[in-house]
Amino acid sequence: MYTDQITPRINFTQLLLYERPKAAAWITGNTANPNLSGLVKFYQTTYGGVLIEAEIFGLPNIATEGSSDFYAFHIHEFGDCSDNFQKAGGHYNPKDTAHPYHAGDMPPLLGNQGYAWTSFYDKRFTINEIIGKSVIIHENRDDFTSQPSGDPGPMIGCGEIRRTL
Repeated sequence: MYTDQITPRINFTQLLLYERPKAAAWITGNTANPNLSGLVKFYQTTYGGVLIEAEIFGLPNIATEGSSDFYAFHIHEFGDCSDNFQKAGGHYNPKDTAHPYHAGDMPPLLGNQGYAWTSFYDKRFTINEIIGKSVIIHENRDDFTSQPSGDPGPMIGCGEIRRTL
């Protein structure tokens, strides 16, 4: 039986349950989405990558019973969420790759009647590299094709990535 073997999933679950994240971003909504909020946490793993967990409330589809929508979810260059997030810059892309291969391109959020939770593993950046950058939630899904950023629509949520104590 495979149930007794330690796999990355087992280690990731333990990280989420028992460890403090090494960095986090408190998400707030723009003026059109003032109830959007949440927390994105970044955990260092023994596998050389980062485990990311996000819990988001108040996404635009909250008022439609039984609804679900995808929302683009990226790390952007700058941690400045002022001016309705216009100062956050473009996607974090230290290797100057095409979209959707930017280090800051993350899986989309699946919002279910305004709520989204996700967790995933990524080896394209370290926690030290993303401190001071921002997590951005966009109004639409990422099409994973359009250049330079997947045509995700306006930025509706933003949070600066900060080191936790």
